[in-house]
Amino acid sequence: MSSVIVIVGGLIVIRWQLQLSAQPEKQGSQQKMLHVYNYGSYIDPDLLTKFTKQTGYQVSYETYDSNESMMVKLKQGGSNYDLVFPSEPYVAKLAQENLLAPLDHQKIRGLENLDPMLLNHAFDPNNRYSLPYFWGTTGIMYNAKVFSKDEVDTWAKLWAPKMKDQVMLIDAPRESIGMGLQALGYSENDHDPAHIQAARQKLAALAPNVKAVLNDEIRAYVTSGEANVAVAYSGVADYAHALNPDIDYVIPKDGGSVWTDNISIPKNAQNKAGAYAFINFLLDPKNAAQNAEFVAYSSPNLAAKKYLSKEITSDKILYPQRSELAKVEHYENLTDKTVRDYSNNWLEAKMAMANGGK
Repeated sequence: MSSVIVIVGGLIVIRWQLQLSAQPEKQGSQQKMLHVYNYGSYIDPDLLTKFTKQTGYQVSYETYDSNESMMVKLKQGGSNYDLVFPSEPYVAKLAQENLLAPLDHQKIRGLENLDPMLLNHAFDPNNRYSLPYFWGTTGIMYNAKVFSKDEVDTWAKLWAPKMKDQVMLIDAPRESIGMGLQALGYSENDHDPAHIQAARQKLAALAPNVKAVLNDEIRAYVTSGEANVAVAYSGVADYAHALNPDIDYVIPKDGGSVWTDNISIPKNAQNKAGAYAFINFLLDPKNAAQNAEFVAYSSPNLAAKKYLSKEITSDKILYPQRSELAKVEHYENLTDKTVRDYSNNWLEAKMAMANGGK
């Protein structure tokens, strides 16, 4: 077994090669190569090796850093990807653009292992184009030495005077405008321009409490004590807790989000047989558990739990009680106009925060 890592156009390409000289090639070389397009560090590399040993398929693994860049690559055509891993809204976008192949569920083994909570949502009814790969939530990360859970268990409580200069926000329109909408009692998927503008005004009023608006740097601010409250993804909060046990996480009672990253087959995939083999391989409970241990996100595979360490299965950040998920929403696909409304209003909200909420 050998692995070759090269940089191609800014992408890390990992090619796992198995010496098959003892076995005659029964298919063309293209059919024996599986092209996977995913985020970096979002699969256990040992599983790629194991898959090759079990099936004979060699895996070319390329990475992207955003759904947008992945979608652009697929729209440009000429790509030979057999599997992609879009988030919820992008499953719908890709399907609308006729860029995904419908899944043949008869070819998939292990569907019964998947958590029904994560199936058949508005972004992909009946999971026609996707299956959940990993999942998580969006909520509130906080320093439990500074604030109690009761002080941070709703979005609305972030506007309290005691939160002055304490709160970190994610620099993302869907998450931040969605938070404002939920704080007002609306859906995070609201299309009404008046409601979106009201969310912008609500966020602008949060200005005195906002320490900064960032993305990846949020974890460092909270773990170091520079900020004590942050809107955060569960995976980020779990990592922060590992670095600083005083950091905890709560899903707000007045909203929050549950999201999935998903596995899909592009319409122009050249190796659909290999793609189904890989999906079935990932749905195997032992493989799903191994992958979850490596990636450190929540597995949608209920049958995998018995193979996970007790440390992971008891992790309440990654695996919250179902009662905590009572009011969470899944991200739905928005119209292009509504996406622009979210983006423009978020930009205006940030400008208002920079000017003290004005």
